[in-house]
Amino acid sequence: MIDLAYTLAGALTGFVVGVTGVGGGALMTPILLIFFGHSPATAIATDLWFAAITKLVGARMHYAQGNVDWQVAKRLWLGSLPMALLMVFIVGLGGRLIKMEWLTQAIGVVVLMTATGLLAAPTLAACARRWRIEQPERLKAVQPALTMAAGAVLGLSVALTSVGAGALGSVMLLYLYPLRMTPHRLVATDIVHAIPLALVAGSAYLLAGLVDEWMLLSLLTGSVPAVLLGSLLAGKMAGRALQIALALVLLAGGLKVFV
Repeated sequence: MIDLAYTLAGALTGFVVGVTGVGGGALMTPILLIFFGHSPATAIATDLWFAAITKLVGARMHYAQGNVDWQVAKRLWLGSLPMALLMVFIVGLGGRLIKMEWLTQAIGVVVLMTATGLLAAPTLAACARRWRIEQPERLKAVQPALTMAAGAVLGLSVALTSVGAGALGSVMLLYLYPLRMTPHRLVATDIVHAIPLALVAGSAYLLAGLVDEWMLLSLLTGSVPAVLLGSLLAGKMAGRALQIALALVLLAGGLKVFV
């Protein structure tokens, strides 16, 4: 049965994802943990599929507008998908990993890192722009390897906590591609990269029976129309203001995990 509370939570998260490209895991997982009281394993498992489906809907809009940087997305996948597959294999070994008590704390740490990264994004981008302008050949030489390494970090983070593909990924891309990543391109590329990553990372949790199907359906009932609306408004709203607001909410949520 559809639960209105989950639908509203899904709508909020879907709208933020549509506008900024971030927040699918970083926002939804703490909501499921703190406000709805779910176990870390159920929150992670359900959120991975929620994020994948929600971003798939949003990606169609961005793809139609030609904003996806496929070269960058492929470089990220080369790092993130193998790492996620490795973690799927580990999770599948008796499900021991998902029962570890430190999983909630790990989510809190990643959420706090995500919030910090969002707040520091302009400073990091400014430093990266100087590097790009002053040493363009050096940056171009290391971009592919650094992008794959960033993807590996994201794959590990998403497989363990469901957090990071959007928010951490966007900060990494801003630093690695300071001139290439326009706001629209950043949102689109970040969303497209996150879809197969979430599906791969979520497969072990699905097979383990940890996905709450009714909760997922309720979340998607709100997020699907909201992510479409957010994607339409992405170029007309102050995305930075929303990122700051999201970062402050994440700081509060991350700290709440440890209280």
